Amino acid sequence: MLYDTNMPSKPVQISLDADLLDRVDADAETRERGRSAFVRSAIEQYLKAKERRRIDARIVAAYQGQADAAMAEIVDLMDVQAWPED
Repeated sequence: MLYDTNMPSKPVQISLDADLLDRVDADAETRERGRSAFVRSAIEQYLKAKERRRIDARIVAAYQGQADAAMAEIVDLMDVQAWPED
């Protein structure tokens, strides 16, 4: 997500250990756009990945126990699509 600089923002103080801060500062995005933009981008990506994992878990839970039915459907579809025997 590109951060809209016109969006209202609120300053937040965070603490990072020296090694992590060095790694952040060494990143090209940080040098180009600044620490705040880097942190915003990292948080956005983290939250999107977390939401994706939540959705994936719900999909797995919804289809759990459905493997036999899905396999039967696949077999039926493959039988219909098989080349006719001469």
